Amino acid sequence: MSKIIYALLLGTISMIATAEAADDKAKSPLTGEHKTLDGKKINLKDYQGKVALVVNVASYCGNTKQYEPLQKLHEKYADKGLVVLGFPANEFGKQEPGTDAEIAEFCTREYGVTFPVFSKIVVKGEGQDPLYKFLTSKETNPEFAGPVTWNFEKFLIGRNGQVVARFKPGLSPDDEKVVKAIEVELAKK
Repeated sequence: MSKIIYALLLGTISMIATAEAADDKAKSPLTGEHKTLDGKKINLKDYQGKVALVVNVASYCGNTKQYEPLQKLHEKYADKGLVVLGFPANEFGKQEPGTDAEIAEFCTREYGVTFPVFSKIVVKGEGQDPLYKFLTSKETNPEFAGPVTWNFEKFLIGRNGQVVARFKPGLSPDDEKVVKAIEVELAKK
């Protein structure tokens, strides 16, 4: 009798462990605290239930002009549930060398950015931020995994907290593919 109970107990423990592992994979990348350029700490959980466009940004890149369509997306869709989240990074060509204050001043002066832009993080390689570990890992994001290739790579996270699309750095945020994907996710309640 004790062997049967032991086997049942082991089976139950195994099922719980499997369910917890599956639950860990289903978690959203929108977790953890990040500091904005003005020093305010924000937990990305605050954006759960919204549609999030996560972008690694840089001030001195051929793609920097994408700040303008990102701001326009923010203005057009914020009241419908879109949040654009900018994460400055300096891994690609050292194209974001500035301090938080310098980045904030540049974004405001050149593009009138009002969407959240956070302190500089590492999006690829040693010291990679947990957000980008989640976004690029086959374990947590099997459909859209792979290293970030350059500045202004875009990840779209649906209201359900799951990554639903990834867009190459050179694809403008106002491209029909990006806008359509955002609108599809915003339509989901």
